[in-house]
Amino acid sequence: MAEPLTTLTSLPMPLIRDNIDTDQIIPSREMKSTGKTGLTDGLFAGWRYTEIGGRTPDPDFVMNDPVFADSQIILGGKNFGCGSSREHAVWALAEYGFRAIIAPSFAPIFAGNCVRNGILPAILDTDAISAIDRSRAQVTIDLPAQTVCIADGQSWTFPIDEEAKSMLLEGLDAIDLSLKLSDDIAAWQKADRAARPWIYLGANA
Repeated sequence: MAEPLTTLTSLPMPLIRDNIDTDQIIPSREMKSTGKTGLTDGLFAGWRYTEIGGRTPDPDFVMNDPVFADSQIILGGKNFGCGSSREHAVWALAEYGFRAIIAPSFAPIFAGNCVRNGILPAILDTDAISAIDRSRAQVTIDLPAQTVCIADGQSWTFPIDEEAKSMLLEGLDAIDLSLKLSDDIAAWQKADRAARPWIYLGANA
């Protein structure tokens, strides 16, 4: 389970580039395990460090700017998270501490992986993202209201389907979401056992 997400206030880190793919989020050479931890050093490694495979921070990359050291929100460009379906990209973002990405569009598989790992993929148009970037101010995301606000009073709404919203609000992954229906599942199994007893011959349950 992830930490439930209701409201989030943070200075957003601007990474407004179109078509940021999962290999740029975490290069394959940085994926040294199948677990969800130990990935933060590899996050944006190709841009974050001065040399491939090295760990010397590139001062020109936004993630190394101390101003954005505590950012929990990324401002992105179109088609964020395209490329391969590797879930390591989202695991690395979540482990680092990002809880939301605001972009004009997302690759569908990446967006689904975000939701399952407690990261909100919020869709706003390019004008809204430019306004947020120009403000250089903290952003408040209100997930129940589906709004993004900045200090000068500007506010935008973003779409999200009800299942994804519920998963983020309650900190659920796909298994947790299924377990919410455990009573319905048990009732169906009981009825099916009565209707088709031969299916369950030899079953322990």
